[in-house]
Amino acid sequence: MIFAELQYDRHYSDVHFELVHLLQNAFPDIQHGLQGDSWIWVFAGDDKVAVDTFSSMKHQVKSENLKSNLTKQVIRALSEKYQLTEFDDPELEAHEDF
Repeated sequence: MIFAELQYDRHYSDVHFELVHLLQNAFPDIQHGLQGDSWIWVFAGDDKVAVDTFSSMKHQVKSENLKSNLTKQVIRALSEKYQLTEFDDPELEAHEDF
C-alpha cells in the first residue's frame, strides 16, 4: 500500500542518494539500489517500509502493514527535508487487493 509520495522537481535518480543518507541517519537497518528504478528498504524487526519509484516517477512510501509504526517514522524522517503528499487512505498498488 502507498502511504505517501514525495514532491520534488528533479529526476528521482538525482534524489536517491540524498534519501539514502537521510534514512541511514534515522534508521540503522536499510538496503537500497538504483537500477533503472530507485528503491530503499527500511527495516525494524519484522517490519519493512519501501521508499521506491516502482509505480511512479516520484518516490513513494509503501508498506504491506496497514498499522505500521515504522511507516509513520519513515514519513516523519523524510518530511524533515522533503514535502510529501500523505494519503488519508493508503492507495493500493497495481498488484494488491484487500
